[in-house]
Amino acid sequence: MFRDEDLALLARPLYAFLTVAPRGERWPAPRPVWFEVTDDGDVQMFSVPDAPKLDRLREHPRASVVVAAPSGEPEHWVAVEGSVTLHDQGGAELTARLAERYWDMSDPNHQKFLDEWRTRGVVRIVVHPEVVNRFSA
Repeated sequence: MFRDEDLALLARPLYAFLTVAPRGERWPAPRPVWFEVTDDGDVQMFSVPDAPKLDRLREHPRASVVVAAPSGEPEHWVAVEGSVTLHDQGGAELTARLAERYWDMSDPNHQKFLDEWRTRGVVRIVVHPEVVNRFSA
C-alpha cells in the first residue's frame, strides 16, 4: 500500500500521531508516538500496559496514524487507517529499536526510561493499513 516516497518519509525518525476511538462523549485526541514500518507494510508502535488507549483499542480495534514532514520542508504527509492488533510479544525489542532511532542512548536519562519500560513491560500496537492517503508537494 505504501509507495517508495511514503516509505522514505516513514523511515525517518519523525513522530506519528495515533488516533483511537474516544471514550464516551470525548473528542478524538491524537497522541504522538514513535513508530516503524514492518517488512509486511504494517505500522507498529508500543505503549505501557496501563495506557487508556489500549482499553479503547481492545473495545474498537481500529486506528489512524499520520506522519508529516517537519515545518521548513516541502509539505509531505502520509495518513493510514486500519485495523489494530495488540501483542505482548516483541514489545521489548521494538522499544529498544525505536529508542535507538529517536534518542541518543548515551544519555543516562534516556537509558533510564528504556530500562523502566523494559521492567514495566510494553504492549506492541500494530496498525494493519486498509486505507492510505498522502500528499507530497
